Amino acid sequence: MTPNSQILEQKKIDNLNLFDASSKTEYQNSIHKTTEYVLGFLDNSKFYSGATVSELRDKKRIISVSSDETLTLDEALKDIKELYLDHAISFHNTSYVAHLNCPILIPALVGDLIATAVNTAVETWDQSTSATLIEQEIINWISGEFQLPHTSDGVFTNGGTQSNFMALLMARDHYAYQNFGINIKENGLNEIVSKFRFFCSEKAHFSIQKNAALLGMGYQSVIKVKADSDYKMDPEALLLAIEREKQLGNIPIAVVATTGTTDFGSFDPVEIISKIAKDYKMWLHVDGAYGGCYILTDTHKHLLEGAKFADSITVDFHKTLFQPVCSSAFLVADKSNFKYVSHYADYLNPIETKDDEYQNLIVKSVQTTRRFDALKLWFTLKITGKKKLAEYLEMVHYKAIEAHSILGNDAAFETIHKPQLSTVVFRYKAQGIADDKIHDTVNLYIKNTLFKSGEASVASTKLNGNIYLKFTLLNPKITTEDIQHIVSLMKQKGDEYQKSN
Repeated sequence: MTPNSQILEQKKIDNLNLFDASSKTEYQNSIHKTTEYVLGFLDNSKFYSGATVSELRDKKRIISVSSDETLTLDEALKDIKELYLDHAISFHNTSYVAHLNCPILIPALVGDLIATAVNTAVETWDQSTSATLIEQEIINWISGEFQLPHTSDGVFTNGGTQSNFMALLMARDHYAYQNFGINIKENGLNEIVSKFRFFCSEKAHFSIQKNAALLGMGYQSVIKVKADSDYKMDPEALLLAIEREKQLGNIPIAVVATTGTTDFGSFDPVEIISKIAKDYKMWLHVDGAYGGCYILTDTHKHLLEGAKFADSITVDFHKTLFQPVCSSAFLVADKSNFKYVSHYADYLNPIETKDDEYQNLIVKSVQTTRRFDALKLWFTLKITGKKKLAEYLEMVHYKAIEAHSILGNDAAFETIHKPQLSTVVFRYKAQGIADDKIHDTVNLYIKNTLFKSGEASVASTKLNGNIYLKFTLLNPKITTEDIQHIVSLMKQKGDEYQKSN
């Protein structure tokens, strides 16, 4: 045996913790021990420990990976408990009502565990096999819920921002090719493309502007359209904005209708907007990252009726369908438009396999290596079922209406809108104070002190330049008493600030 082969043989002996048939017992024991620590995390009484940034930074020994010293699993689990599990944000805690982070379903965790262990990469059939069929089935299912045509298709993405990126890219490249014969994928941008304009509500997600910039179009390519008193895009304002840009020599190419704005949960009037888009031969994208899953409900389905006319749709299952991050999809009405993101590599998906029966999902994705995220949703639909999921979504909507009522009936608070989805925007009003800057300070104090104490987490936003607080209710288990308790805590902190200032 040569010296090199002796080294290789020794490495084989040392690498006993690789996941394979010989390490089944080690895997089982490791998962069992880890599960005990995760169960301990569920026992945390608060949504957050209240640890300060400096307190967490001081755990340098645990954070560091620079040492050559290795730990046993038991030692590493104790460290991660002290560093992370004891201080991680508990989205399942009913005192957490801040952001679009939903509690997750056990069937989804089962799917995620299997997907992680098997480690399937879904970009090509020879890496994915039947996982490809499962992802495609989920895409077909959600496309059917939106009543997209038989020519539709889609792909899983890492979230709404990536899905919206694909929508803007596809809208731009399609318009350039169809109207000017410009192949941007082959030849890049030119002067004509710099005149292209996207339109969205002033309450649309920031990713529309961000993605336009990443596409080389610049922020100025996104025209923000005035919203009405319900924070929905005003169709008349859209028409005026389109005509104004045309008079300026610019070219309207696409409109984004938001179904579930981040702050207000408002639904743009998609059906009316779809008619405007059609009249102007513009691409219609529906950003349903937040509200898209409400297509399953009786309460909101009518608000998404116009989505069937969309050229593309974003929907996030990890926001409102109780899935672990990441679980999101990008859908298109005409699958041939995936040609604007497709690429063929000889070593991976050669061009000669394009029409082969073995489907390569990479031709629909801007990612190459991509995990099997569809499996957790497959388990959820199989075990929990569509009807029960819809009930959960309706429950959190009704809880938002109830929270709005509780706040509206309390003189200490000012509410500004009736919830259309599961968010409530409001602010604490210091009695006898007219200065908005003082109200801003008090509301930030309420938010920050509650977070630091670990008692409750509420979000903040701005409206007309002023600070407001926000509930995002995504937990079907939250009770009226839970909401009343958070409201009581906010009042306590507001009174506390007034007394000390």
